[in-house]
Amino acid sequence: MIAQPPPSPKRWLTKASPDSTQQQAAIEALTQSLNISSALAALLVQRGVHTFDEARTFFRPEMGHLHDPFAMKDMDRAVERLQQAMHPERREKILIYGDYDVDGTTSVALVYGFLKNYHSAIDYYIPDRYKEGYGISRQGIEWAAENGFSLIIALDCGIKSVERIAEAKTLGVDFIICDHHRPGSELPDAAAVLDPKREDCSYPYKELSGCGVGFKLLQAFCMRAGIALEQLYPCLDLVAVSIASDIVPLTGENRVLAYYGLKYLNSAPRTGLKALIKIAGFSRELDITNLVFGLGPRINAAGRIQHAKAAVELLLAESEDEADEFAMAINKHNNSRREFDSSMTEQALAMIRESETLTNAKSTVLFDASWHKGVIGIVASRCIEHFHRPTIILTQSNDKAAGSARSVPGFDVYEAIEECADLLEQFGGHTFAAGMTMPVNNINAFRQKFEQVVSRKIKEEHLTPLVEIDLALDFSEITDKLVRIVKQMGPFGPHNMQPVFTTDDVYLVGQPIVMKEKHLKMSVRQGRTGHTVTAIGFGFANVADYLQPGKPFSICYHVEQNFFNGNVSLQLMLKDVKY
Repeated sequence: MIAQPPPSPKRWLTKASPDSTQQQAAIEALTQSLNISSALAALLVQRGVHTFDEARTFFRPEMGHLHDPFAMKDMDRAVERLQQAMHPERREKILIYGDYDVDGTTSVALVYGFLKNYHSAIDYYIPDRYKEGYGISRQGIEWAAENGFSLIIALDCGIKSVERIAEAKTLGVDFIICDHHRPGSELPDAAAVLDPKREDCSYPYKELSGCGVGFKLLQAFCMRAGIALEQLYPCLDLVAVSIASDIVPLTGENRVLAYYGLKYLNSAPRTGLKALIKIAGFSRELDITNLVFGLGPRINAAGRIQHAKAAVELLLAESEDEADEFAMAINKHNNSRREFDSSMTEQALAMIRESETLTNAKSTVLFDASWHKGVIGIVASRCIEHFHRPTIILTQSNDKAAGSARSVPGFDVYEAIEECADLLEQFGGHTFAAGMTMPVNNINAFRQKFEQVVSRKIKEEHLTPLVEIDLALDFSEITDKLVRIVKQMGPFGPHNMQPVFTTDDVYLVGQPIVMKEKHLKMSVRQGRTGHTVTAIGFGFANVADYLQPGKPFSICYHVEQNFFNGNVSLQLMLKDVKY
């Protein structure tokens, strides 16, 4: 006898249908002008695309759609200071300083790799994650001063390093800050502070990655120096990797930058990324998902396990032999990272399950002095997969507790941490991810206060995993044309997610197949006489126990093309099943 199926642990939320008279008129107009189905037109209207011209801009991003970099506060000052340093009569030594994550290392490779073509007195510096920690370090500033550097360009960090940058000034070292994190109440006293999130910055797009801000600096430099922008555009492969890995919105300028960055990655990637693509096993055209789960973790692994300078060396490699050697080393770091990640995740989940207080809490804050600092952010994300709530994982580093926070959709973890600032030595980050340092003795007080803040602020629905559905779709509407046009809506990512469809009255055809004891493959049809479609569910093996021939169920899914043995077919990638 088949067991009674459990309810889905996920909350299905269907986006509001475009139902106003104006929206319906837009759907009809797009259906006619683009010769597409009403379902595709509705998807476009949901994404703010209402006219033929807007659709053309959406489907065909152009570099001309980028904003004027001089619209960013302090850009004039930044370029002036950079050109002053590069002037033949001054030839100041310039240090490119970046964070140790993917956004930071791609930023350094971008700015150093481009500027060294025009200025030889230049070097780069990545702080050691374990010895120096996040942001501008005293050790880094002292190294710069001792080695005669008078200008530091800080990438993906620095916006809250007020004291450090003041210290640097006394040593004769200027800073140009290129950051995208939220500023504190006081800005650093730097030669220029580029951050679109500055309250006094009217730049029209606020969601650039750190590497994106670095790109805008180079764009402005090229415009002022008379360098053809076409010389800069091949560097967009790095910007695309940063956008994907830092999980910034795939809208506006980020969409344009990622669109062209992917084109370069798929047609003429730099030598280092080409080696990384090969060792990651990618043989078909890359998309944002491949960067997030294939390239990003490998680049990150260098800084997590040893030193992030290895990642920059890979990204700057010029010979294939050199790049292959760096890529193999980084891949070994990534394998080590996976082992740490798996072991620590098991320990963290056991700590939650063994404590009634932790199990029933609205937040998770865990500490173990032996945990590897390089993977605590990954472990926080893994914990959220099992206990869906804001999570902070802490370990001991240099006699302090260093932590990494991850959040759930709809909850601003940065604001919650900010309310606990009296217990912290430093913190920084975004809405859904943040880092912090505190005295070890403050951990229990912080855990209690953070739980109080989260309990007060979080809504009950935020504690349940969400599947956001774009449209209900009949299987008869799933055509090659629909799948092809949906693909053109990419690059997909936050605020432009791959469309999720739902279909009711679905029946199993034949027997479901469980693959590798984890995954599900089955043939399904809508109604009792509809045409058959293949559905794949990664991690859905348990669903097979509850499917019964002749009993209808509902599914939500992506539509995709399946490439196998030279053949292309349509398939559904399951997001959830409701019986």
